[in-house]
Amino acid sequence: MGKYEEYREKYPSFVYKAYHVNETKNTVEIGYEFSITGLAEFRPSWSFRKPENFSVKGDLTFERLAFSLGMAEAVSYWKATCSPQFRAECGELNEEQKQWWKKLWFMGLGELFFVNGISADPDTFVNIVSAGSYNSSLTETARQPRGCLVPIGGGKDSALTLETLVKSGMKCLCYSINKRRSITETVRKAGLDDDALIIAQRHFDRSLVALNDKGFINGHTPFSAIVAFSAEITAYLNELKYIVLSNESSANESTVVGQDVNHQYSKSFEFEQDFHDYEEKYLRTGQYYFSFLRPLAEFQIAKMFVSHRKYLPVFRSCNLGSKVSPDIWCGECPKCLFVCLILSPFLTMEELIKIFGRDMLNDSKMMEYFIELIGQSEHKPFECVGSIDEVNLAVSLAIRKLEQNGEELPLLFREYKKRGLYYPESIDALNNECCSSFNEQNLLPDEFKAILRKEMENLL
Repeated sequence: MGKYEEYREKYPSFVYKAYHVNETKNTVEIGYEFSITGLAEFRPSWSFRKPENFSVKGDLTFERLAFSLGMAEAVSYWKATCSPQFRAECGELNEEQKQWWKKLWFMGLGELFFVNGISADPDTFVNIVSAGSYNSSLTETARQPRGCLVPIGGGKDSALTLETLVKSGMKCLCYSINKRRSITETVRKAGLDDDALIIAQRHFDRSLVALNDKGFINGHTPFSAIVAFSAEITAYLNELKYIVLSNESSANESTVVGQDVNHQYSKSFEFEQDFHDYEEKYLRTGQYYFSFLRPLAEFQIAKMFVSHRKYLPVFRSCNLGSKVSPDIWCGECPKCLFVCLILSPFLTMEELIKIFGRDMLNDSKMMEYFIELIGQSEHKPFECVGSIDEVNLAVSLAIRKLEQNGEELPLLFREYKKRGLYYPESIDALNNECCSSFNEQNLLPDEFKAILRKEMENLL
């Protein structure tokens, strides 16, 4: 019997006991109570900034939002034992909503199941029981939101979104979960004041780490779903209509060849569409959730991003480095290598080394990640990286540029040629095809679509 079966048998019930909403003059505080029956209690919490004259007292819509954020949070704690029953003793869920959450959890935990060797069934991996209800005195509040909330992660994608929208004259506020230097610097480089950045404080219950240390089930969870629901709350409190994400079409590609396992599931268009529909039907805030960069691939984004060189010294996309102060590139992980590769056709070797603080393209320790990124392995790295095809295009363009300039190829690029993957005769056609592509599978309102197309014309 493996861990999965053992823990499900020993700890059959996970309970979402309650959520508590408290207001201060400038904040809304939400506390959650979760438990794995017979094992542990968890009390994570959030703090959201709000205008002084705004109150959520008696607001049914906000209660739905607070409860839903708890559902997105809970999976991080549930995964420790993967208890077969999830009992929600607060909030309300009908059968369609239960199925919606089951799909998000199952697809969002695909990498966790794969890495831990778990054969989970989408129908039976969890049974969600809804045993709560909202207070009958709560009422929905009529609102007319306007303006944009742009979640900022500190990387190139959200920087490009923000730069493009601000330049077009859109009224934008920015959102982040907790504070990082790359995020605040991105907002400043866009020409916005520090007050334009709304920071929500997420307080993770560290007792889960103790369970991880004891060997309970651990792995990747759909964090972007937490971003989605917490951004909904922030937009609601600040009466903003559009929640403008920066997820691209490359996020739709499976991480594992031939399997429906996607590290970036909660960044995929499938989730975006599902969330958009759920918000419209069950949250009913009047807000509109979409990804501005969905029509584009990572390669296009990289080419457009480097045109705004003011962001090069401040942007960061390293998950390991984000846990270090002051927010660095670790230069040792597949995410760092991917960003380096996708930028390599557009920057010199010296510029790349200056950004990342080391020469990753000549680092033999990066070879395994490189092989995964170019599709010569059973799976891509379990990171938020672009598609295999666009990595190969970026590498090929960088090789051609270096050879035309009479420069020596770095170690990883020599390996690429050694494997017979470099076809210079097809580069221009692939480059033109990629730069001109516009994925129509998106939710962009017409006004935003016109802004993006104009920026593409200018920079691609």
